[in-house]
Amino acid sequence: MADPRAQLFALVDANNFYASCEKSFQPRLRDRPVVVLSNNDGCVVARSKEVKALGIVKMGQPWFQMQDLARKHGIVGLSSNYTLYGDMSNRIMTILRTYSPHVEVYSVDEAFVSLNGMGGLWESPTAMGQHMRAKILKWVNLPVCVGVGASKTQAKLANHIAKEFPLFDSVCDLSSMSAARMRWLFVRIDVGDVWGVGRRIGDKLRALGINTVQDLKEAEPRDMRARFGILVERTVLELRGLSCLDLEEVAPPRKEIVSSKSFGSMVHTYDELAEAVTAYVTRAAEKLRGQGSVCGAVNVFVQTNRFRTDDLQYGNSLTVPIIVPTDDTRVLAGAALHGLERIYLEGFRYKKAGVQLMDISPRGTLQGVLFDEARPRESGVKVMATLDALNQRFGRDSVTLASAGLAPRWAMRSENKTPRYTTRWDELPTALAN
Repeated sequence: MADPRAQLFALVDANNFYASCEKSFQPRLRDRPVVVLSNNDGCVVARSKEVKALGIVKMGQPWFQMQDLARKHGIVGLSSNYTLYGDMSNRIMTILRTYSPHVEVYSVDEAFVSLNGMGGLWESPTAMGQHMRAKILKWVNLPVCVGVGASKTQAKLANHIAKEFPLFDSVCDLSSMSAARMRWLFVRIDVGDVWGVGRRIGDKLRALGINTVQDLKEAEPRDMRARFGILVERTVLELRGLSCLDLEEVAPPRKEIVSSKSFGSMVHTYDELAEAVTAYVTRAAEKLRGQGSVCGAVNVFVQTNRFRTDDLQYGNSLTVPIIVPTDDTRVLAGAALHGLERIYLEGFRYKKAGVQLMDISPRGTLQGVLFDEARPRESGVKVMATLDALNQRFGRDSVTLASAGLAPRWAMRSENKTPRYTTRWDELPTALAN
C-alpha cells in the first residue's frame, strides 16, 4: 500500500527564458545566438543556447566590450523587455494550473507543481511531464524541462538532470528511478548543483570530502545540522526522498520594496532627480498596494558613477519616517522628495537614484493615532484604487503624478527593445502571407 504521507513534486523550468521569449515571436532569431541585456543595455543577463555553446560570453559581461565578438559570431543583443517576459511567465503558470490546483511560482521562469493525487490521470509522471512540455510549447512556443521527485529538492535536482543529460528528453523522474540508476547519476553531479548549497557551503562540504550529490545524500543528517544548521540537514533528508519543504502557493508579502535604476544619461539637476525619484516611488507604491500592505518609512538615495574616475564622486541616502503608515503614492512621494532635498548637492553628475519602502505591514492592522487628521483618509484610498484601475486598463503611466515629468531625459536606454507582443494592441505581431 502506498504511503498516504508520500509527496510528489514537479519542477517546471523554462529554458533560457528571456532569450526564448524573444525568439518565440521572431522566427529570424530561431537559430541565432541571442543575448538579453540589463537596464540601459549594459550587461548580459540572459543567453540563448547558441550563445552558451560558443563558450565565449559570460553572464554579466558588458555589451560594449562584446562588439567584435558580436560581429564575428552574429550575436544579436536585445534590450530587456520585462513586460513581455512577465506576461509569458503568467501564461506558463496558467497552463500549469490545468494540471494541478497547487502551484508555487518559484521565480519568473519556474514553478513547483504538486502531483499528489494526479497519478491516476496519467500513465506515469514522465508521461505527464512530456504532456506539459508539449502543451507549453504549442500554446506559448517556449521550451521547458520538467523534474519530478518525492521532495522539492529532488524535483529541483531532477530538473537539472533533465537539462544536462539528453537521454532523458527534457523530463526526469527520480521518484520512480531505481536506486542503482539514481546513484549512477548522483555521483556524477557536483554537490554545488544541489538547490540551497551555495558557493560558501559547497566549499566547506568539499573540505569534508563531500564532493558529489551522492556524498551529501549519504551524509549523517545530525552531523550536517551540527556543522551547518537545520537547512543543510533538511537538504540531506530531501535528497533521500523525505519531504521537509511544503508548497508555498501564496508568496509571502515583501518586507522591503526597492525601486531603482541607472539613468540613460547623466543627471545634473535637482528637478531631474525629483522626476526619477517620483517615478520610482510610483512603481514601488503599486507593488505595495498589490500585496495589500502599507509603509512606515521611505529611504531615498543618490549616487554618481564610481567607474568615471575623472568625475567628482558622491553618494548619500536618508530615511524619512511616515507618522501613519500608508500606501498612498502622493504621501510616499512627498516623503521621498523631502529626503532628496536634504541629500542633493549641486555640481555632481548623478548616475543612479532610488527609493526603498521600509517598515512594511499589512493594511488593516494600523495602530490608532491621537489626532483624527493623521488618519488615512478614505478619499485617498479611493484615489489610489482609481489610479491603479486606469493604469491597468489604459497602460502603465497613463495617469501619474505631475512631478514624475512628461518626457524625462534620464529615462533608461532601450535601443534594441522588441515589441510587447502580448500586452499592447498596437504592438501585436503581424503574420505575412507568402
